[in-house]
Amino acid sequence: MRITVTPTLLKGTITPPSSKSQAHRLIIAAALGAGESHIGHITHSQDIDATLRCMAALKEPGEDLPLLDCGESGSTLRFLIPVALALRGGGRFTGRGRLMERPQEPYFALFRERGISYRQAEGMLTVEGRLEPGDYVLPGDVSSQFITGLLYALPLLPGDSRILLTTPLESRGYVDMTLDALEQFGVRADYDGESTFRVPGNQTYQARDLTVEADWSNAAFWYAAISLGCDLEIQGLNAFSTQGDMCIVPYYMKLQGEGPVELDVSQCPDLVPPLAAMAALRRGQVTHIVNAGRLRIKESDRLATVTQVLGALGGQVEEHPDALTITGKDRLPGGVEVSGHNDHRIAMMAAIAAIRCEEPVTIDGAECVQKSYPEFWRDYEALGGRIARG
Repeated sequence: MRITVTPTLLKGTITPPSSKSQAHRLIIAAALGAGESHIGHITHSQDIDATLRCMAALKEPGEDLPLLDCGESGSTLRFLIPVALALRGGGRFTGRGRLMERPQEPYFALFRERGISYRQAEGMLTVEGRLEPGDYVLPGDVSSQFITGLLYALPLLPGDSRILLTTPLESRGYVDMTLDALEQFGVRADYDGESTFRVPGNQTYQARDLTVEADWSNAAFWYAAISLGCDLEIQGLNAFSTQGDMCIVPYYMKLQGEGPVELDVSQCPDLVPPLAAMAALRRGQVTHIVNAGRLRIKESDRLATVTQVLGALGGQVEEHPDALTITGKDRLPGGVEVSGHNDHRIAMMAAIAAIRCEEPVTIDGAECVQKSYPEFWRDYEALGGRIARG
């Protein structure tokens, strides 16, 4: 689907959709629980539907390895690999887009140590074996999704376990969300704040009735719109959330000031597209976005696609191996068609940047927002955005 955005300022009140990150975690814990849980305020994006679908498949009785279609959701895939081993002795995982190309080596290294078999062929990852209690050694500077997957699975084992980190933990906010979700379902996992998680075994997830918070990751695009001159009020966010992406607030404030700004995104890599849109329109100011190497293995290579899309709009973006340097302008020329690169955050970034373009911007593949924010275009229009679907 192509959407053409005619530049205009947005105005009004907006409530972001529910947190995809928190919803994944609560759904998995609820499905693992004894009894019936009720999880309210779930936005049915493609990623969340993938987790719902996979948990249903894991809970179906059967002797064969379950087939788990993860869509394009990296969270679903990485969270559920250890869970499938703990519950069913393994599983067959499939996906779409770049999902099955995304690296799983931290798990594979653990599996080789423990005699758990795995194979990847023709777009399917098959893992088979049983997790045993013990020590699981992982680097802390890879995706926190590997740690989360183990934190869900290890409490189900018959003995105590530890997760030992060999390097400092990045994206700690996401791990804090996991620990918070476990606690809400009556499961204990202790983190010393540095390198060790202690996870008692023989635990049972308890039934709970909970509500998913609004999403700080998607709220970041509306903060970017405010930065570009829009008169918006963002409602429904929890100021005391464990969502790591609420750091959009101090980063937004930094970008309102004068002079060079350096933003370390090692703890919040998903914020780079909205931060880059803001930075591209800081007239005459230089922004350095650093420690962003993990963006290369997202739905797209986001360091490359942020550079390509903002550059096509007329922005001045310099790509580095794990960083971006952006020199801001007052306005961007626009007047071009750009690809959404099958990446929801790239398409939304283009729509926000179009607010301060001279000429309309066409986004090809705009339906990719279904991955996390299905109502994005409707909300954009409701705020006064001028879009044409073609």
